[in-house]
Amino acid sequence: MKLGSDEHKTLFCRSFIESHLSYEPEQLSWPQLDDVALSRLKAIPFWKEALDTERRAGAMVAAFVETVDDPLIREAIALQGQEESRHARLIQTLINRYDIDMPPRPPVELPADIAQAFADFGCGECLDSFFAFGLFGLAREANFFPDEIFAIFDPILDEEARHIVFFVNWFTYDQIKKGQGFPPLRAGRTLWHYSRAIRKLIAAFGGANTGGARFAATDAGLFAKNLTAEKFLAICLKENQLRMSQFDPELLQPKLLPQLAAIGLRLLQLRPQSRQNKTVESVG
Repeated sequence: MKLGSDEHKTLFCRSFIESHLSYEPEQLSWPQLDDVALSRLKAIPFWKEALDTERRAGAMVAAFVETVDDPLIREAIALQGQEESRHARLIQTLINRYDIDMPPRPPVELPADIAQAFADFGCGECLDSFFAFGLFGLAREANFFPDEIFAIFDPILDEEARHIVFFVNWFTYDQIKKGQGFPPLRAGRTLWHYSRAIRKLIAAFGGANTGGARFAATDAGLFAKNLTAEKFLAICLKENQLRMSQFDPELLQPKLLPQLAAIGLRLLQLRPQSRQNKTVESVG
């Protein structure tokens, strides 16, 4: 299949549209939580940022749809906007149901350049989702919540995977159609948007005084004791592969962060201390 072709467009749009799930957050089987599970849920520090992010995403994607002329792409992006807004409603439903303290949220303000905001957002989702997959895997491995909570959020993670796969295919298709399909030029454009997303994530690593922005990886230790960078990268890669395995192999997938994480994991595994630990485990 040729990237940028009508066949490519049909595949990434139809795959996205046809895999949409119909559900209403308010009607899901939210479980009763015991004191331990409820305390753990309330201790998660990123509910405010998650809610604000999804609210902004839904409004921004809905605005971007109005700039899209192609009927099929417009249909797919409109559906993504609906799913982003539904994610916000799901988080708000969780907050209300389990009485999580949440101050009133400010109105959503749309950026001036919607097209740039959509591209920046897509790259940011590719980064955030990789770590979110890992966090979910850690929490599930540790039985951090009842199975009913994982059953609710597992399809949400699949939706995030659909969003980022759709995005990287749309972005490539769009660049080719704009005459920017020469691979080095396309890669440079992609890295520019990733760099903008990464700068926001680096700011989030700066601590609590970042205007409320939180980066998923900074809270990973909440779900596992004695969590090492090596273990976290390994589970992120494993969970990412699990999510990505459901897609047509002809579709492009986000590669930057998984590749960097794989390199980082390999370097960590080459450390003398890591090799010594593996030897001890083997002998044990």
